[in-house]
Amino acid sequence: MAIGLDDVIAAETILSHVDGEAGRLIIRGHDLEELAGHVTYESAVAMLWDGLVPLQGDPRAVFGEARAGAYARLSPLAAHLKGLTPVEGMRLLLAALPDSERDHASLAVGAAAVAAAMAVRGAQGLASIAPDPKAGHAADLLHMLRGAPADEGEARALDTYLVTILDHGLNASTFTARVVASTEAGLLSSVVAGLCALKGPLHGGAPGPVLDMLDTIGSADRAEAWLDAAIARNERLMGFGHRVYKVRDPRADVLKVAAATLKGRDNRIAFAEAVEKAALAVLARRKPGRRLDTNVEFYTALLLEALSVPREGFTPLFAAGRTAGWVAHAIEQARAGRIIRPQSRYVGTWPAEAA
Repeated sequence: MAIGLDDVIAAETILSHVDGEAGRLIIRGHDLEELAGHVTYESAVAMLWDGLVPLQGDPRAVFGEARAGAYARLSPLAAHLKGLTPVEGMRLLLAALPDSERDHASLAVGAAAVAAAMAVRGAQGLASIAPDPKAGHAADLLHMLRGAPADEGEARALDTYLVTILDHGLNASTFTARVVASTEAGLLSSVVAGLCALKGPLHGGAPGPVLDMLDTIGSADRAEAWLDAAIARNERLMGFGHRVYKVRDPRADVLKVAAATLKGRDNRIAFAEAVEKAALAVLARRKPGRRLDTNVEFYTALLLEALSVPREGFTPLFAAGRTAGWVAHAIEQARAGRIIRPQSRYVGTWPAEAA
């Protein structure tokens, strides 16, 4: 039996394919490297949704209008965010939207961006910021979240990140969204379910600890000794190795390039690159025969920190980007017209046989 359903095929999809042995991520027939850094998030979503969601007009305008419409609905709820974590606040906001809403697919993406920014700012005691429907999705998301406009380089870097996390096979949150969609619960309910799965630290909480590790190391000259001691204590090095990718993580590669475009500003990307080099050397020495490469969480943490996204905003921002993937999977699953109902094996005590 496969604990955790490893190697169990639970769905057929045209959306994405993760080849862990080859270090490859394919999204709608394109390698990730063809998309991330080359197309906007709105264009990537339109490509992912092709044949599933009819977008009326230019995707940038569609999602701009969706953000504006979502903000009009969600801004009155800002007072209820006090005392909630950003993920909990985002969950509250998205749960307020009805499944019967017209154009609910584009609304879900717009609402996810608005809700992520509102929830992060609400947790900090800050007022929410209205979206600019004429702006690009990445630039507007950064402005709503930080309160400061994004320059062209920042917007391009976040665009790359959002495209990178658009979809990634049948991970825990995507599978959850598909299970809920299979019950005909509705699209927005499926998105909220995906967010609830992402809330768990085993799925959505890894980038923050990367920064905690960098905080503890402190300086490049301490990196190798600190990392070597951590492995000697059988501690996991955050940002290295992956359950699925046995070689390179292609998402880490594209985010490393995106982060490099921000180097030289007020950030610690150069320091992190030195830590990465030391970590790979220590891992090669301490764990010979095992390929433990840098994973997506390492450069996610660096990129988002360099964009002045607070650590507690990492998971909501990820959810804002992944919502389009959840939407696509939910629609694909609903079209199958069959509820997901796996079997279990009973290993408990059997009742005594009647005398």
